Amino acid sequence: METKSIIRQKLVVFTGAGISKESGIPTFRDADGLWKKYDAKELASVAGFEEKPQAVLDFYNARRKNLLEVEPNHAHIVLAELEQMHDVTIITQNVDNLHERAGSSRVIHLHGELTKVTSSRNRLDPDNIQEYPLEKPILLGDKAADGSQLRPYIVWFGEYLGPEIQEAIHLIEYADIFVVIGTSLVVYPAAGLVDYVHPEIPKFIVDPGVMDGKLPHGFMHIRAGAVDGIDILVEELKKL
Repeated sequence: METKSIIRQKLVVFTGAGISKESGIPTFRDADGLWKKYDAKELASVAGFEEKPQAVLDFYNARRKNLLEVEPNHAHIVLAELEQMHDVTIITQNVDNLHERAGSSRVIHLHGELTKVTSSRNRLDPDNIQEYPLEKPILLGDKAADGSQLRPYIVWFGEYLGPEIQEAIHLIEYADIFVVIGTSLVVYPAAGLVDYVHPEIPKFIVDPGVMDGKLPHGFMHIRAGAVDGIDILVEELKKL
């Protein structure tokens, strides 16, 4: 007897700093965020790297080391478990590896990855991008494949996003369900991704703040942090 295959809905989840904050990773733009303590232009720009390369490497080496001290939280784990019911893709603004460590099999990083390094001359050349152990600091004099100084594989201010942005747009355009967790939707161009969501599909945003006047059209607001809100989201998904 012929059996019918079950069509799995395409669930696309867009995550930001709020989900990783609940694992102990500092955010950038909160009242106590990193850019309140450090100068973004000095530590997250090509000009800053050229002027003070050691300071930039020290900053990112500390952030890389921090990843060894944190764990995926309940929200990361539940998103990975949703793959049992849906065709899930995570699109994230985060540069940590907590989604992968929680078990998510398809993660697109828009702003780079702390677990990787690349060339300071040809940042987006695939031949120069490589995994780099978190416990191993990036040092001045360490060379990429093209002979240039190694740098973190991070999108700095003023730099173009990589090819991941086009893949993300395509996936969002064809999503059956779209979810936003842990991002204020103020950092462009990534924040503009919501404009590509089909107007008739279910859309959710998990955010603890008041969103009067800021809630994108057609979105259901789950007013909670990522760890508490993920269980509410799952119950809503069961109703679809």
